Amino acid sequence: MPNCLTQVCAAALIAFSLMVSSTGPVAAEGLKPAVSASGVIAAKSAYGMEETVDRLKKDIAAKGITFFQQIDQADLAAKARIELRPSILLVFGNPPLGTQFMTANPQAGLDWPVRLLVYRDAQGVVWTAYTDFAWIAKRHNVNSRDAQFRMASEVAASIVSSVAAR
Repeated sequence: MPNCLTQVCAAALIAFSLMVSSTGPVAAEGLKPAVSASGVIAAKSAYGMEETVDRLKKDIAAKGITFFQQIDQADLAAKARIELRPSILLVFGNPPLGTQFMTANPQAGLDWPVRLLVYRDAQGVVWTAYTDFAWIAKRHNVNSRDAQFRMASEVAASIVSSVAAR
């Protein structure tokens, strides 16, 4: 019975956090960002594509995080004669932190280094999106690196907050 009550309370908290999110997937001030069923955290940017990408890259560099690659997915689609709205994938990470997840489960390397997507939707709104680290931990059954996953979550949220619409 106590386990059932815990599950009901947890479900209510999740539902409440989704309801208070009036601006999309990012929850109200002071609350953790809402995570979609697929483990994605998305947030509106206050800037256009180019400025969003520039600001994110500057924040990544300012934090001393290694920037690996910028992939212009719309450009790749255009070369294949497929139309795609602007979509840029930023790949970055902190090897001393990220490799700890892979030592717990080598398959976690599928999700490392970190990937942050910047894209423009049909209404012209620019978004950032990345995979929730708790979701990654669950996906790979890594339950021995809680502090590291928490740190990765805080850093990613901090990076995205540098462009988040208020």
